[in-house]
Amino acid sequence: MNLAISWGEPSGQGLTQLWELLAALLLSSMIGVEREIKQKSAGLRTHALVGLGSALFILISKYGFTDVLSAGTVVLDPSRVAAQIVSGIGFIGGGLIFVRRDVVRGLTTAAVVWVTAAVGAACGAGLPILAAVVTAAHFLVVYGYPPLVRRLSKSGPASSVLRLSYRDGRGVLREIMTASTKLGYSVAEVETHRRDRDEEHDDEDLAKLPIDLRLRVTGRPAITDLVEQLSELDGVLSVATGEAEETNE
Repeated sequence: MNLAISWGEPSGQGLTQLWELLAALLLSSMIGVEREIKQKSAGLRTHALVGLGSALFILISKYGFTDVLSAGTVVLDPSRVAAQIVSGIGFIGGGLIFVRRDVVRGLTTAAVVWVTAAVGAACGAGLPILAAVVTAAHFLVVYGYPPLVRRLSKSGPASSVLRLSYRDGRGVLREIMTASTKLGYSVAEVETHRRDRDEEHDDEDLAKLPIDLRLRVTGRPAITDLVEQLSELDGVLSVATGEAEETNE
């Protein structure tokens, strides 16, 4: 996509390529600002560098090997670098995802970094319009979807099951009930049982063994908000959703 006249021969270091790098930097920075405002671990600098680097990799793939090309002898496939960007960015994304008390965090930020790499690659490939559309779609998803989900969830109360494990004797169950009701949930069913001794806890006092809690709540707020808040309570060992059967591992 020729947007400007290059300097001299089309060596890949002209005004067109500079514009593509600038577009990648601008669009990636726009995404990064949103992440920075939300105080995510990957903020403005991370996203700007990911987008800019992806654009440069594509430009290197397109123009960086012209000196070794020979008609009918050496053939290059620029798409190979794009494929490596897709897989390589997973290392950054994987470092942003972590699990705390069975609650997975960082998935959205990792996905945004992945999209930012695609935006930068599109700019480097000479597709700035597609990159701009994807950037706009990012803001639509991040800002437009949460209100939509909340509105859909208000159509009627939903019943959800939580499976928790907590330490006994600290008033944790009372705190769990309080946190649930404060978020607008009503507790429909409570079922607790103390874990049996196993090889790992054979020498422990029975009173020190964790308590497993099955909690059925009814309410309109997103259940993920409740899971996140309960996982932060002191004494709560794990929180999970659903009716899955427990397995011994």
